[in-house]
Amino acid sequence: MEVKIGVQHAPREIVLESGQSAEEVERAVADALAGKAQLLSLSDEKGRKILIPAEKIAYVELGEPAVRRVGFGAL
Repeated sequence: MEVKIGVQHAPREIVLESGQSAEEVERAVADALAGKAQLLSLSDEKGRKILIPAEKIAYVELGEPAVRRVGFGAL
């Protein structure tokens, strides 16, 4: 699933493809914003871990997974 995270005072958003479900990501964001966790911790499909301070989160956008198209027929 595609996750876009806006960070305060940062010109670009963080975009990652997560293997987690929408409910898991939503729960992690809610816990971070409620103060239950200092950091929002998500992992992407390549196994990398992304840590964002909870007080710096501006917005989180959850989307459908992006299908990779290859070749000339992908237009």
